[in-house]
Amino acid sequence: MTDEDTTVEAVGKITEALETIERARGHLYSFHQLTGTADFQLGDAVDLLRRAGHTELGDRIERDLVGRNVIPGHWTFQIMEEYDDTYWSVFRAFEEEARDTLTGGRRHLHEAGLKQQRRTHGHPDHSAGPVRDAQFG
Repeated sequence: MTDEDTTVEAVGKITEALETIERARGHLYSFHQLTGTADFQLGDAVDLLRRAGHTELGDRIERDLVGRNVIPGHWTFQIMEEYDDTYWSVFRAFEEEARDTLTGGRRHLHEAGLKQQRRTHGHPDHSAGPVRDAQFG
């Protein structure tokens, strides 16, 4: 394996790790949305408890749980913002720097090589690149 091959592999691994981070970030957004939905559902349950005469329990749930921080000092949107600002954005910047400085900004070079190895040359569904519609250039 040449130094160039090793460089392409390294940059590919950084991009692969970023893709994993993007998935993790998506799960964090799911956590945020699911937690918010549950909080509103809990508020609805509190209203029903009160309507059914269980005011004391409803009051305690509203006071101690509805709108509660999920970790000290943080609602889920604050966790997402801090994740984005202190980790995700830094990760993206390093991945972009590695691509820009080491592979001329080209993305997914490893996968592009695999495509060349695995495609059936000459087959219309295995073209090397996007087929452009003549009407749209």
